[in-house]
Amino acid sequence: RTGIQAELILGTIARKANKNGAANEDYLEDRVSFGEDKLIDSGSKAVMMAWEKPLMEAHAKAVCSGGHVLNVGFGMGLVDTAIQQYSPVTHTIVEAHPVVYKRMLQSGWDKRENVKIIFGRWQDVLSQLETYDGIFFDTYGEYYEDLREFHHHLHKLLKPGGIYSFFNGLCGGNAFFHVVYCHLVSLELENLGYTTQLIPLPVKDCLGEEVWEGVRQKYWQLDTYYL
Repeated sequence: RTGIQAELILGTIARKANKNGAANEDYLEDRVSFGEDKLIDSGSKAVMMAWEKPLMEAHAKAVCSGGHVLNVGFGMGLVDTAIQQYSPVTHTIVEAHPVVYKRMLQSGWDKRENVKIIFGRWQDVLSQLETYDGIFFDTYGEYYEDLREFHHHLHKLLKPGGIYSFFNGLCGGNAFFHVVYCHLVSLELENLGYTTQLIPLPVKDCLGEEVWEGVRQKYWQLDTYYL
């Protein structure tokens, strides 16, 4: 509880200090490349990796209880591929990176009948969004403050009774701080009027040392992922 209170205070300070979104803009201007099992930036940091596929399938199952679904952040398309298996009435995808967007078009995502692609940062395209039964959020190059800001728009984006989820990679290399962030997000969402649930998913078997070959930073080092 003390850790959560400290983070709330530090978060307030960070909000005042970090107004320019520089990290996200740097990423959007960066050269990214696709491998067989990963999407990496020019510094060999992983944007997304294939080991996340079972997690993305679980997230898709969670948010696809209704007909209209929004996903913010396409990446390798793992969660969107999983969402398509549920045949949503509409499937809206927001993607901001020009290379990823170009690859989406080359792969024919814009030709799918129920898919609508919106190119741009979610902060800049809010006016183009509608209301949805399910929402998933997974951006790269943003901070906790950006996630928190998105949460403050949920009341306009999420239909009553809808389900929201996000990639929970917060402090994925430190078990103590990860738990602090899990509780912090739950507390903040509950303060916004939402009920929350954390579902533990074992990931140890997905993460042998070979997974990280060619990747500069292990962004996830814990045995359990909390969806």
